[in-house]
Amino acid sequence: MPQTVPSIEPPLLTLRGIEKSFPGVKALAGVDFTLNRREIHALMGENGAGKSTLIKVLTGVYRRDSGTMQLGGSEIDPRSPQDAQQAGISTVYQEVNLIPHLSVAENISLGRQPKRLGFLRWGEIAQRAEKAIARLDLKLDVRKPLSSCSIAVQQLIAIARALDTDARVLILDEPTSSLDTREVEQLFVLMRKLRDQGLGIVFVTHFLDQVYAVSDRITILRNGQRVGDYAAVDLSRIELISKMIGKDLSEVERESGGKAKPLSTAREILVQATGLKRKGAVENVDLTIRKGEVVGLAGLLGSGRTETARILFGIDKPDAGKIEIDGHKRELRSARQAIALGFGFSSEDRKTEGIIPNLSVRENIILVLQGQRGWLRLLSRKEQEELAAKYIAMLNIATSDAEKPIRFLSGGNQQKALLARWLASKPRLLILDEPTRGIDVGAKFEIQKLMRSLTNEGMSILFISSELEEVVRSSDRVVILRDRARIAELVGEEISQAAILSSIAGTNESSPE
Repeated sequence: MPQTVPSIEPPLLTLRGIEKSFPGVKALAGVDFTLNRREIHALMGENGAGKSTLIKVLTGVYRRDSGTMQLGGSEIDPRSPQDAQQAGISTVYQEVNLIPHLSVAENISLGRQPKRLGFLRWGEIAQRAEKAIARLDLKLDVRKPLSSCSIAVQQLIAIARALDTDARVLILDEPTSSLDTREVEQLFVLMRKLRDQGLGIVFVTHFLDQVYAVSDRITILRNGQRVGDYAAVDLSRIELISKMIGKDLSEVERESGGKAKPLSTAREILVQATGLKRKGAVENVDLTIRKGEVVGLAGLLGSGRTETARILFGIDKPDAGKIEIDGHKRELRSARQAIALGFGFSSEDRKTEGIIPNLSVRENIILVLQGQRGWLRLLSRKEQEELAAKYIAMLNIATSDAEKPIRFLSGGNQQKALLARWLASKPRLLILDEPTRGIDVGAKFEIQKLMRSLTNEGMSILFISSELEEVVRSSDRVVILRDRARIAELVGEEISQAAILSSIAGTNESSPE
């Protein structure tokens, strides 16, 4: 359990007025952050809140534009991760950043190996490694290759390496993303032990249950600004979520207005997914998609929304569970197979997984349809031009002509061109992952209006959005995910922003357990 006794020691780490800008983006705007000794401090915020930027400033990856940083009462100005490590700040990232074919001992001391007359002192390297892992109550042969260890043990070895530098501050950035429930609890036992030994730990995670299981304090960032700093025992889950998204529950309730939604249980089932599991992605997801409806997937970042979509589209294969399409069990082994079954998937990352920037608008639009036909049945130039003209007009894509490279279009028009690509293939199920992110309000409403017209024609849509207003406004049903598992489904008059928030927080609780 988190400790509740307030610290009377001076702060271990103090950041004041941290500013960091990139071209066109204010990533951090006067952020304050305080970490005490013997404290596990959760850093929370949605995507784009500034968490990663703040950590990179603290660890010397980025140079701050302004502000001050003190560690143990002394000014610090790390210019590289090595500078930060020498000052006593170590970071363990989500992906274990070690070398698999080297031994455990070599990984722990890599770059800091003791030498004599230019030769490595292997005995001392092994002794240091044994001392480091003993601190974590970890028992193993440090001479064995890292690749022979489980992911959970590799994560602990990464922490042992971080502590080998006499760290005073340990930053754990999404350390539990690849761990199962038992491994997470083992990590938490270790975190509590290190805290009690005097370390200050910064814990970055998207999992609410984990925040309240192990954190003493919580700092919330939103849009590059610090919202507040709270004792974990004093901040309810619903308050935490409301502060992260920038709306209190009463405001959400007013905006929701108790909108009625049509029930859709009489419609024919297109997709029935049951008990989907994939380690590090989803734990237990059931999902029904009926013909001619919009199903919203709601949940905080890291809840498993995109991961569920990737499984349904055959990009990732589940470890367990089954998928039925038109009442028949199917194993989706690839995106190509999903497309052949009439599925489309518009990724949230349109820059790297969507547009082909140097191709024209026309070429981007016809890609999927041409792929379905195969290269022996090429679309003629006339067919391509007609298709492009049709969807440019239908979606009101703002471009001087169809031959313009798509990279020159605005974000909203790129997004509409990606929609055109899938619409040209006439999918039965269209999966839209954050289709309105980064586009203007007018384009958002055009896309939402299009979604409704498509479902009226019989298409099914799985709609993922971080904007609760959009989910409520657009969905016939809403499936809610938390910590990679399905926790609720809302239908009809049940659908509201307040109900979604309460489900994410868990049973309308007023205080954390």
